[in-house]
Amino acid sequence: MNIYDTANRLAYEMKNSEEYKNYKKAKEEIANEPELKEKLGKFEKERYEVQIAAISEGKQEVEKANELQNLYAQLIVNEKMKQYFDAELKFNIMLADVNKIISEAVADVIK
Repeated sequence: MNIYDTANRLAYEMKNSEEYKNYKKAKEEIANEPELKEKLGKFEKERYEVQIAAISEGKQEVEKANELQNLYAQLIVNEKMKQYFDAELKFNIMLADVNKIISEAVADVIK
């Protein structure tokens, strides 16, 4: 089996994982409710801006981070939003774990 076959099999396994299915379902449920979709869009925009600022400036703005945390707290009161964030976290953990496994396997040539 060549590396591309293995990568395609991994992609297939990931798309069939519970993490992927739950995240996709949660995203679809949010997309079907315009008000929730708008609130999530605002949150994701804010989260992105905080992350970019932290990367580009090497520091995190405490005030912006607090605003983001407050917005998150308001959102997770809604059960669908809570399920969305839980599913997103589990999906991202799976992706990070897979990336870590691959990175560790080739660490001797990428350091």
